[in-house]
Amino acid sequence: MSSESKSPIRVLITGSAGQIGYSLIPLVAGGKIWGENQPVILHLLDIPPAQKALQGVCMEIEDCAYPLVHGIVATTELKEACAGVNVAILVGGIPRGKDMTRGDLLGKNSPIFIGQGKALSEYADKNCKVLVVANPANSNAYVAMMNASNIPKENFTCLTRLDQNRAVGQLALKLKTTPGNVKNAIIWGNHSSTMYPDASIATANGQKVSEQVDEAYLSGEWSKTVQERGAAVIAARGLSSAMSAANAVADHLRDWLVGTKEGEIVSMGVCSDGSYGVTEGLIYSFPVTCKAGAWTIVQGLTLSDAAKAALKATEQELLNEKAALPQNAIPSQ
Repeated sequence: MSSESKSPIRVLITGSAGQIGYSLIPLVAGGKIWGENQPVILHLLDIPPAQKALQGVCMEIEDCAYPLVHGIVATTELKEACAGVNVAILVGGIPRGKDMTRGDLLGKNSPIFIGQGKALSEYADKNCKVLVVANPANSNAYVAMMNASNIPKENFTCLTRLDQNRAVGQLALKLKTTPGNVKNAIIWGNHSSTMYPDASIATANGQKVSEQVDEAYLSGEWSKTVQERGAAVIAARGLSSAMSAANAVADHLRDWLVGTKEGEIVSMGVCSDGSYGVTEGLIYSFPVTCKAGAWTIVQGLTLSDAAKAALKATEQELLNEKAALPQNAIPSQ
């Protein structure tokens, strides 16, 4: 079926004049998520001070002459941005400043995600799929989910695919292979330094990673590198990860909305159903498989005592974040 005969998918990108948005738009517009026959209408939202930059982004989209872009809605108004969208990628947020605690960041971002959750609930398609990228991603997704009563909770996810991609990339370097040959590295928990990178079922070139590298590397250097990679990129580049984050967004959405490949497991922050003892309702990164917009947590994985302790530690951080949210962030039930 040609792109001209398919109905376009409306895709909201918040913070679209920012670094990640600038890197992400070409991937959405160029067919990396749904393929080369699925048209899109881009809904681009940013704050009023970025309005001029947003106009420049729209000019560049026009100059790219993307065949799949069947329209652009560029706005600073939340209602207009959310109207009828099928997919929402929530990139815009207040970044962590100097001397700002994680609790401070939660307090500053909560009003943004309260408002976006309510607007999506009222104006978006009722089966809208939502991916939260802005940090602290898990808790921002939780706030948006709790304020979107008309959208199913399973439609809210947060990005931990960047962490998985980092984990895969480091294993590929260590084993002198290409990332495409590394499968099923997992990220558990919070998108923070407490996340638990897990290579227990990972393979490289068809052989278990645990049989090719020693446990000391996996529990030490590898885990620490993945957990601290974002800070390392900032230290080296002077700016936060944008290209790799945008690429991970496209990977996350393609696997979620189109489906994971047979035998492959990916990591997504999703609403916990109590699997592996994780508190129900938290947005927590699990190993999942996906089919046509539905994710399923992979069950029955064997966890070592050290792994169980790591899962509990990152869960506790999320519980602490939930307790630190402003009182108005979660509507009374």
